[in-house]
Amino acid sequence: MKIALIGYGKMGKEIEKIALERGHEIVSIIDVANRDEINGEAFASADIAIEFTAPHVAFENCIAAMNAGVKVVSGSTGWYQQHEAEMREKCDKDGKTLFWSSNFSLGVAIFSAVNRYLAKIMNNFDSYSVKMEETHHIHKLDAPSGTAITLAEGILANIDRKENWVMGNLTNPDGTVTPAPQTAQPKELQIDAVRRGEVPGIHTITYDSPADTITITHDAHNRSGFALGAVLAAEYTAQNCGLLGMKDLFNF
Repeated sequence: MKIALIGYGKMGKEIEKIALERGHEIVSIIDVANRDEINGEAFASADIAIEFTAPHVAFENCIAAMNAGVKVVSGSTGWYQQHEAEMREKCDKDGKTLFWSSNFSLGVAIFSAVNRYLAKIMNNFDSYSVKMEETHHIHKLDAPSGTAITLAEGILANIDRKENWVMGNLTNPDGTVTPAPQTAQPKELQIDAVRRGEVPGIHTITYDSPADTITITHDAHNRSGFALGAVLAAEYTAQNCGLLGMKDLFNF
């Protein structure tokens, strides 16, 4: 499989390593210094473009790849919710292909399934309050994380007493805390965020009652799990079309 990389930071380099180990070919690498090459022949020769960049450029990157006739796997967060309708139209009406996920880790896919199942159980026990905290490295631009939002949506879909999620407290890299914009109401799920060091990603969901506390956590040790998942998604996307996600890749 011929792969184009959009974004050549730590994730891009890890994806390159794993893709080569799995026998794939990297035909184009697009980064800040050569963004115009996304319109070149080398990029257009790719079967799949794997995009890990920043929220403010991700949508443009996906559109440019689609215009070049290249299927896209995107793991950039902080942009998809605003452009989901446009992406769906591109895939449904224009025959383009996008595999998007807020997190490509197999462990997170399993954790998400556990989260949804636990939320379904906890729907019957309203003595438990629920909240979430996510921790990431200091370079992450969006808060809460895309993974936290996806996990929150899994909770909201299964707990009737919660209607929407809200941003909670943000612990900044210097240790100061930016308070939540507003106090979470009973029907709101609060997501606190922490930015610390080089943490790849920790997501913790807590159910608390007067009697006890139930906590589930996913703690990523490094970026290798995310990178492998992105390459697996690319292999899947090469054989499929439309608007795709982790539920297509891992059906549990």
